[in-house]
Amino acid sequence: MEPDFHRQLGTAAIVSTTRIFLEDVTRQAEIRMLEEDLPRAVERIRTTSPHVVIFGCTSAGALGTLTHDRNIAENIAKGSGASAITVLDAVLRRLQDIRPAKLAVFTPYVEDLTNSIVRCLNEAGFCPVKAAGMGLVANVEIGQVTPVEIVQFVKSQISDIDPDCVFLSCTNWRAIEAIPVLQAQLGIPVISSNQAAIDIVSLSGEATRAAGERL
Repeated sequence: MEPDFHRQLGTAAIVSTTRIFLEDVTRQAEIRMLEEDLPRAVERIRTTSPHVVIFGCTSAGALGTLTHDRNIAENIAKGSGASAITVLDAVLRRLQDIRPAKLAVFTPYVEDLTNSIVRCLNEAGFCPVKAAGMGLVANVEIGQVTPVEIVQFVKSQISDIDPDCVFLSCTNWRAIEAIPVLQAQLGIPVISSNQAAIDIVSLSGEATRAAGERL
């Protein structure tokens, strides 16, 4: 997520990051991350006087209902004194613009977390016709999946469903780099967790405003 944000927003704003500890991408580890490490991360990021804070974990936002994700944003906003956006909410806003009828979802996650993403999409009114995960647990292994491997994984899963939109879920997946190839080959919109968050920040004008105030 950090390289994606620096590449796309680094010339428009100062991008400050604070990591939340997550070695294994499982439900139990993400609950622990939210309860123990996220509050400390919010306290640290507050010291940068941010204009907007992005919560960069799609699957942790999807552990419960959409109210769970909204509560994460509200707690970050209170603790940081800034506008807060979750990646999951950014994705849902992009889907509202696209209004897909046959959404396909792909993740690097284990089945439990992939299913959690599907449940939240269903709650928002975007019912996937296909959802598949790579079954990876170690966060470092997720980050090591290449864009070529993401493209191959998606194409191996969609031959029989003819989707009209693809969502690549996970901030630690190199999904942004796979988007141009998939869009060119499939001819449909392809969104990712990081790209959706970057687009929301850019469209909101927060990045440009922040840069202008610091000049």
